[in-house]
Amino acid sequence: MNASKIIHKGEERIQIDFPYNQAYIIKLKQIEGAKWSKTNNSWHIPYTQIAFNMLKILFPEIEYTTDKEISTPMEQSQRYNDTAHNTKNNEGVKLIVTGKSIFIHLPKNELDIKFIVGFRYSRWDKINYCWILPNYKNNLDLIKDYFSARIISFELKQPIQNNEIRPALNDNELLAIVLANGRIKLLFAYNKALSELINSFPYRKWDGENKWWTIPYSEFLLDQLKQKCLELSFIMNIEEEDRTSVKPKKSVLDVLNYKKCPDEFVNKLQELRYGESTIKNYSTMFEEFINYYNKLDYKTIDEPKITAFLRYLVTERKVSASYQNQAINAIKFYYERCLGGQRKIYTVERPKNEKKLPTVLSEEEIAELIRGTINIKHKAILMLIYSAGLRISEAIRLKIKDIDSDRMQLRIEQSKGKKDRYTILSVKLLAILRQYFTEYQPKQYLFEGEPEKPYSIRSIQNIMKEACWRANITKKVSVHTLRHSFATHLLENGTDLRYIQSLLGHSSSKTTEIYTHITTKGFDQIKSPLDKLKF
Repeated sequence: MNASKIIHKGEERIQIDFPYNQAYIIKLKQIEGAKWSKTNNSWHIPYTQIAFNMLKILFPEIEYTTDKEISTPMEQSQRYNDTAHNTKNNEGVKLIVTGKSIFIHLPKNELDIKFIVGFRYSRWDKINYCWILPNYKNNLDLIKDYFSARIISFELKQPIQNNEIRPALNDNELLAIVLANGRIKLLFAYNKALSELINSFPYRKWDGENKWWTIPYSEFLLDQLKQKCLELSFIMNIEEEDRTSVKPKKSVLDVLNYKKCPDEFVNKLQELRYGESTIKNYSTMFEEFINYYNKLDYKTIDEPKITAFLRYLVTERKVSASYQNQAINAIKFYYERCLGGQRKIYTVERPKNEKKLPTVLSEEEIAELIRGTINIKHKAILMLIYSAGLRISEAIRLKIKDIDSDRMQLRIEQSKGKKDRYTILSVKLLAILRQYFTEYQPKQYLFEGEPEKPYSIRSIQNIMKEACWRANITKKVSVHTLRHSFATHLLENGTDLRYIQSLLGHSSSKTTEIYTHITTKGFDQIKSPLDKLKF
C-alpha cells in the first residue's frame, strides 16, 4: 500500500494505491471524506493532518511517496511539533478525558489550533481556557498521536452516572412515569408505531444507555399516547416518581459547627449586580457545599472533592439537572471570582437541562380563577400577572409610576437580564386597579405588604393556590402559569410571535417558540396532503 499527494479537481488530496482488498476499503471508509476516483482508479482522502493521522492508525505499514518540493502531512506534523517545542513559555499539553469529552490544555500555538479546529464539534471553553472535543470514534487516538511526546499529563475520569433499574414489562405494556423534573419517562417493548408517535413529540429524548424515552409533561401528549395505546391494544399505566429515596440537603441541625455562606461570596455577587433570586440560590448552594466538607477549610477544597460533591448531588440527593448546573456555577463563582480572580479547571460533565413544556390554563379556567377571587387586591394581582404576562418578581417590584394609563402601557424596569421593556395595560385591569387604589391607597409600589415595601412572593403564591382551589383547578400550576397562559392565548388569537417575544422580554425568539408546541388551535383546519391525492 502506497500513499502520495495529488491534485484532484483543484483540491489537494492523498491518493491511496493498493491491490483490490475489501477489508482495506472498509477501513478507508472510516476516514471522513474518503472517496473513490474513477479517473485515477484509486481511493483518495483529504490532505489534512487529521485524515493522515487516521490513515497511519488504520494502516501502520503504509509507505508514503514524497516530493521534496511538497510538504507532506508527515513533515507537516513534524513541523507542528518542532514549532510547538520551540515556542516560548511552552508548558506542554494536558489531556483530561471524561465519558463524553476530551479537554485539551495547551499553550497558544496557531498550528495546534489549526489542527484542533479540524475536528467536528470542537469548541473553545473560555471559562476553563481549554479546548473541548467530543470523545468518539478515533478522536482520542488522533490527538495522542499528534501531540505524542508533548503530552505532559493524561487523566482519565469516570463520568457521573445515575443508572436506574428498568422494570420488567410485558410486550403490550407502556409505563409512563411522571418525574419530579417536569418530564415523563416512557418504558415499553419496541413498537414501531408507538416509537414513531413519540418521535413526533417536541423535546422528546431517547436515553440510549437506559433504553427509554422521556418527553415533557403535557396532558395533550398523554392523551395522544392513550389513544395510540387503544389502537395498538396496549395497556398504559401512569405512575408518579417515587420520591421517598430523595435525600434532603443537610440542615443546621445535621451538621456540627454549621457554616454560613461567607459574606465575601454574597458581597461579590451584589457588587457584580446579580439579581436577588440568583444571590439567594447561589448562596444556598454554596452553603450546602461547604457544609458537606464542614471539617475542611473551604478555601482549600480541591477539584476531586468538588467532583465528589457533584456526584453526591446526582447519586444520593437525586437533584435535577438545573439544580446541578446552578451548583456548579455557584462553586465556580467563589473560587474564580472571590479568591482574587484565580481560575480553576473543573472538568465536570454538565448535564443538559430537561426540555419541558409549560402547563397552561384555558381561557375558561382563567375566567373562573378570576371570578372566584373575591378580595379586590388579590383579584388585581392575578389579573395583572395574566393580562401583562409578568413574572412574579416583576409584579411585586412594579411601582405606581410605571403605569401609563394614557398610552395603556406598563413599564417593567430592570427585569431578568437587567432589561427594561413595555407591555400592555388591559382596559379591564385598569378599571379594577382604580377600585383597588381607592380602597388600599398604596404609596410607592403598586402592591405593598407593609407601607412602601413590596408585597411578598409567598403571599402571591398563596393567593394563586387558594384561587385554584376555589376554581376547582386540579392541574399542577403556579403563578408563572399565568404568564405562560398569557403567551399561549395571544398566539392562539393570532398575535405575531415577534410581538409576544417583545411583551415577554425574551432575548431569543427560540424561547418564545416553545408556545407553538402547546397550542392546538387550528389543528382541525389542517388537512394532510394525502387527502388531496386521487388513487
